[in-house]
Amino acid sequence: MPKQPSRTKPVTIAQAKQYLGKAEEFLASAKDDLTQSRMIAATSSAVHAAINASDVVTGVRSGQRSASEAHSNAVELLKASGDDGVALAKDLSRLVALKPKAEYDPSDIAPGTARQAVEWAGRCVEIARRVLASRTQANGSATAENR
Repeated sequence: MPKQPSRTKPVTIAQAKQYLGKAEEFLASAKDDLTQSRMIAATSSAVHAAINASDVVTGVRSGQRSASEAHSNAVELLKASGDDGVALAKDLSRLVALKPKAEYDPSDIAPGTARQAVEWAGRCVEIARRVLASRTQANGSATAENR
């Protein structure tokens, strides 16, 4: 059976900023959940922070985000988004592997696993911030030069 092309949706810079806001909110929630010993919620929020961070990076770099239910498509899109995308893809892959256990499995998440998930998500959000800031600064200086 031939491979289906991955589904994507266009992303504007304004939408990338909104995805960053979501990523930061999920990360803040994950950190709060971790301090309150809510390991399942911390891990789930960390996963969602990284997914939104991924949308920022691919949105800024390619003008699109994955719209596929298969998170592996988002990982592939990230890998085509420069060194930052490759770095984020590594942590996103790790986090997506935890999603079924955090969201669908009845078992608990170990505290060490939750702490690691929040750390990975923090790196993902930091990459997204940096990518968006570099795009915003580049556009700002281009705008200033055109005055």
